[in-house]
Amino acid sequence: MPSLTMIEAIRDAMDVMMARDDRVVTFGQDVGRFGGVFRCTDGLQGKYGSSRCFDTPISESGIVGIAVGMGAYGLRPVAEIQFADYMYPAYDQIVSEAARLRYRSAGEFSAPIVVRMPCGGGIFGAQTHSQSPEALFTHVAGLKTVIPSNPHDAKGLLIAAIEDDDPVVFLEPKRIYNGPFDGHHDRPVVPWSKHELSETPQGHYTVPIGEAVVRREGAEVSILAYGTMVHVAEAARREVGIDAEIIDLRSLIPLDVDTIVQSVIKTGRCMIVHEATRTSGFGAELSALIQEKCFYHLEAPVVRVTGWDTPYPHAQEWDYFPGPDRVGRALIRLMES
Repeated sequence: MPSLTMIEAIRDAMDVMMARDDRVVTFGQDVGRFGGVFRCTDGLQGKYGSSRCFDTPISESGIVGIAVGMGAYGLRPVAEIQFADYMYPAYDQIVSEAARLRYRSAGEFSAPIVVRMPCGGGIFGAQTHSQSPEALFTHVAGLKTVIPSNPHDAKGLLIAAIEDDDPVVFLEPKRIYNGPFDGHHDRPVVPWSKHELSETPQGHYTVPIGEAVVRREGAEVSILAYGTMVHVAEAARREVGIDAEIIDLRSLIPLDVDTIVQSVIKTGRCMIVHEATRTSGFGAELSALIQEKCFYHLEAPVVRVTGWDTPYPHAQEWDYFPGPDRVGRALIRLMES
């Protein structure tokens, strides 16, 4: 199997689906001729023409509105929001139109659309290029929210999202576009070519939306993470020498409750790691779920390690970003409690 970066895997997924299904189109700011600001659509316009891969005006509301109309008409649009930070003008279209169209029309219409958006920090993009707004989507009935941690899953999940008959928000952690990340800003990024999760089958395959995966089995504590934080959690566990079980959620909504519950019942302790702000972050929902399902099996309170409750700072990015040091210290405290 070829070894791909996450960027290449995302591009390959769109290439596979555009070749298989002429209803699949992709568009957004600089998506066409330039190939996207992160090059995820590079070469697709040349291969499939400007009617299937094209640029749009700088109007996020318009981009998603176009996608909703295309989906209702029978197409399979993949719309790109250049950064997740820019999605707020489109939020009304995502929530009020895409998520509710099937229900509002009693099933007569649907919005089989994918809204791709790079998310998260680690590239010194500060508060307008580093946000992690996943919790805003998980609150909305009718939306599916996906965030991969590696090239293999990125391709399989994106193909599954394009084939899904309902809207999917597809979040792409930009910090791991080109390689996994151990969370230390002073250490080089390991290239995906040396990582087993970069091995990506050619052609069509899917990773089911709604299924988590145990990245590492362990007996002492369960760590729930997604996206970049999967790699940070592994680095932290390794540095402090704790036998942690690491669960890569992959899909936030629908959520694989069974895998989470089975792990926490086994270990008796749970840590949740995410980069987004702490208050009302998705970790709060996970914590409540574990309390409801696993209360009598817990040996200590659920711990959350998250971003700060502030706008994303430029100068202190590496303090804001949950890294192995902060996660490791929290693991030690959890094991002692």
